[in-house]
Amino acid sequence: MAIANHLTPLAFQTLGSFLPLDSLLSTQGIMVALLVAYAGAMWMFLTSAPKVHTIMVSDLELAKQFYEGLLDLPVADVPLHYYYNYEQTLGTAGIDPLYASAAIGRPTTTNYTNPDGLWYQLKKNTQLHVITGASLGRKNRQRHVCFDHDCLELILMRAQSYRVKYKIRREKPLNFLVKDLDGRVIEMAEVSN
Repeated sequence: MAIANHLTPLAFQTLGSFLPLDSLLSTQGIMVALLVAYAGAMWMFLTSAPKVHTIMVSDLELAKQFYEGLLDLPVADVPLHYYYNYEQTLGTAGIDPLYASAAIGRPTTTNYTNPDGLWYQLKKNTQLHVITGASLGRKNRQRHVCFDHDCLELILMRAQSYRVKYKIRREKPLNFLVKDLDGRVIEMAEVSN
């Protein structure tokens, strides 16, 4: 019993040398703890954010009929980093809005409650962002252009599972045609790098 009473203060001294409480509760210790907590929160945010594929289309309304009507893709919520215009503000945080604005006197804020384009859920943690910007193809054919091969493969598999008429024109870069309900031919094309 005397040995146990004698070792107890020694154990606390050894533990105190590895984990000094006074330095943990100092300003520097609290700042380190806050930085670690912030890094953990950012890691959780970034790993839980969905992967977003973007497709440029020549007509947004026809694309909506195709993706919602024919492929029956569920409408998705806009991811948080798109909602707050995260990607467009990278690198411009230090620019004063007064100098970046073309029209002085008009407010420079933008309403982000309705971001441009359409948002669909492709898989559990994968979304499709459909935006305008593609030109019409041959014979005024509607075009859907994408830079990501995996995205077009997912859309092709969805078209196959819904028994949509399709024709693969080329494997690399992926290019295929599909017909919508009105008989219009839509060209799905991967842009090669």
